[in-house]
Amino acid sequence: MAIEINNESGVDVDEAAVQRLATFVLDQLHVHPDAELAIVFVDEGAMEQLHVQWMDEPGPTDVLSFPMDELRPGTDEEPTPAGLLGDIVVCPQVAAAQAETAGHSALEEVQLLACHGLLHLLGFDHAEPEEEREMFGLQRDLLVGFALAERKR
Repeated sequence: MAIEINNESGVDVDEAAVQRLATFVLDQLHVHPDAELAIVFVDEGAMEQLHVQWMDEPGPTDVLSFPMDELRPGTDEEPTPAGLLGDIVVCPQVAAAQAETAGHSALEEVQLLACHGLLHLLGFDHAEPEEEREMFGLQRDLLVGFALAERKR
């Protein structure tokens, strides 16, 4: 996988752990090893600008996804073709606040957001109740699988 991570947020983020998560998720969803993904960490001001520009909503948000080639999950027999998955933008400051409310670490929240953003890049959504059940169930399964794989590491 070609996963590029840029941290422009001014906050320390365990980029290696985020990269391992992204690789795990893409492998589990049978995305071609030559697919390209960018993950960018930005501060609250930059995230607010993107949120207003692309979603027409005020204030910073936690994660935004910008799909490129509209790739979808593959199967063992037919992996997703190579291409540009797109960009995920995460705000670590918003993630840290959400992590405190949720009762887990900031890294766990950043990883949840990266997984969530990846699923959006692969065509998942949560606008309708059935879509939400599918996406959040898959997200939970992927995060649990990743946590188990990390323990074995």
